[in-house]
Amino acid sequence: MNVVDYLFENTKDFEKKLILGRYESISYRNIYKQIVKISNYLKGLKLKNSNIGLISENSVFFIVSYFGIMKSGNIAVPLSTKIEENELSKIIKLCSIEHFFIQDKFIELLNNKKLEIITDKNVDNVLEKNDMAIKNNISDKHEKTRDDSTAAIIFTSGSTGTSKGVVLSHKNIISNTDSIIQYLKIAKNDIQLVVLPFYYCFGTSLLHTHIKMGAGLVLNNQFILTQTVIDDLIKYKCTSFSGVPSHYQILLRKSRFKETNFPDLCYLTQAGGKLENMFIKEIRNSHPETAFFIMYGQTEATARLSYLPFEKLDEKLGSIGKGIPNVKLEVLKDGKLVKPGEVGEIVALGDNIMKGYFMDPEETQKVIKNKKLYTGDLAVVDEEGYIYIHSREKHIIKSAGNRVSPKEIESVICEMSQVVNCAVIGVFDELLGEVPKAIVVLKKKGLLTESDIKNYCRKNLQPYKVPKYIQFIDKMPLNSSEKIDINQLIERYKNAS
Repeated sequence: MNVVDYLFENTKDFEKKLILGRYESISYRNIYKQIVKISNYLKGLKLKNSNIGLISENSVFFIVSYFGIMKSGNIAVPLSTKIEENELSKIIKLCSIEHFFIQDKFIELLNNKKLEIITDKNVDNVLEKNDMAIKNNISDKHEKTRDDSTAAIIFTSGSTGTSKGVVLSHKNIISNTDSIIQYLKIAKNDIQLVVLPFYYCFGTSLLHTHIKMGAGLVLNNQFILTQTVIDDLIKYKCTSFSGVPSHYQILLRKSRFKETNFPDLCYLTQAGGKLENMFIKEIRNSHPETAFFIMYGQTEATARLSYLPFEKLDEKLGSIGKGIPNVKLEVLKDGKLVKPGEVGEIVALGDNIMKGYFMDPEETQKVIKNKKLYTGDLAVVDEEGYIYIHSREKHIIKSAGNRVSPKEIESVICEMSQVVNCAVIGVFDELLGEVPKAIVVLKKKGLLTESDIKNYCRKNLQPYKVPKYIQFIDKMPLNSSEKIDINQLIERYKNAS
């Protein structure tokens, strides 16, 4: 089944608003009409299984373009609005993209590129002039699509290496959407405040799940102005909010989120990396009436792989939980299940696992074995099978024969209430090979010294885990998914000082 027909199966005629917010508002019925127009336009060009580019902030234009491409039997390639021109050129060439949907504000990215371009400024004119454009007679024919046909190619943010194109089928998206709806119990009356970009798999999953259930979305592209987030949560009676660690850390330490009452907010969700226990406790203490779901996923798994039931949050603090419905999640070492406390790699099996990396069979074979996804994330399990992330293998610091997890050091430093964010990298040392270096963002300059942080670490860590170097910076470099960009940190701060 075509994923667009699946998602809009019960909602395409709704008069209720799909999109709410200060800048745009549109009903399910009207947005679906525009999706069908885009689909018919592309079919009129005789396009089938073509990779079609998309660059847009969260907007009605993104939604109708993304779904219109997939409904037409073509493949959506949504890309970051922060993409650099050379990276964009590589992707256009790799994917043989000839057609592009792009917001006019980003049009310079496509300068001197021979492409058929539709922007948010000319999309209406292009569709109305085309012979296949729909005027009064809306075509609602379900597209015949094989489940394993490619629906989208999502490029990873590249926080741990060169970005790769993750190939997702219609079946992948349908499966993961069903699973997420089940464990979050998303309902028609939900209203989600969206700050996550739709070109990122976490953001895209919000789009999929809430459309399927006929819920509402409030789009906020101004997270840097944290007060707008707080205002939107209240004004639009939002029942849910989702973010990566940096979102919650900034809201907790640089806004009035903790002090504000949100009468309609039912639950929060977090994924996209480990949120340190101190921040989880702050959220629980400031908003005990709001359920908080810790989740874990990868683009290669469409979106989600695990969740921790909020009833278990205090008891299993720091855990990513267990596999979501219809996903088998294991921690393996040498092909066998680990014993409690033993470190192994997280491995997943389910219909949400990607088809592979686009045009890269060698890299695909490294992570997909016997249909299972080998995530590269190291973890331990407890006696009840709850999973705790240990680190990523490639980020382990090897110091004088000791294997040091940056996450453990980051967790300790983030316990200090003056710290907004922290990242630990390994830097070269003549005697020890590598030593930890902590890069720290404070609420305000001068609140802590290097000695303050080192002394706190000495009280809470083994000596070889105490960072040899501390560097204070104003803000963390973030990738397109709003995660800390480890590659940039290593490049900028790799010197031992």
